[in-house]
Amino acid sequence: MSWNSSTPVTDRIFASLPYLMPLIVGVQFGIFLFKEFPFLSIFFVPLQPLMSLYYGIPFAGLIIFFVLLFAVVRNDNISRFIRFNTMQAILLNIVLSITGLVVELLGKGLPALAVQTLFNMLFLGTIAAVVYSVVQSLLGRYAEIPTISEAVHMQVR
Repeated sequence: MSWNSSTPVTDRIFASLPYLMPLIVGVQFGIFLFKEFPFLSIFFVPLQPLMSLYYGIPFAGLIIFFVLLFAVVRNDNISRFIRFNTMQAILLNIVLSITGLVVELLGKGLPALAVQTLFNMLFLGTIAAVVYSVVQSLLGRYAEIPTISEAVHMQVR
């Protein structure tokens, strides 16, 4: 959608925060790139405390999912801009989680090069989607990701 100059700065910041969730999940797909280019891991050091909590607490991802869904997305008192971006981050996270499960199940039968290529593609795609969405959110624009944004528009009233 077009520029939304009436979006307050606080809404822009809160709309970009849920994208930490797919970023945390997507970092796991970067293992091959981190081995080839160790300096890349420096960019993700600030995420370490959040990753420790996310993976250290049992069912943390599920708890965060339900809290965001019911406390933010389904709450009409929160601006549509925040609810849209939260739902989009949730859907990105779901896509990454399902893809991770499928790769884990089928990965043992695939050649190593195919698994490595798939992981690199998922990692770079996640980084691109998250960076694009956060930048658009901070600018006060709706981040339109094909198919995912269409599903979000149907979910967010």
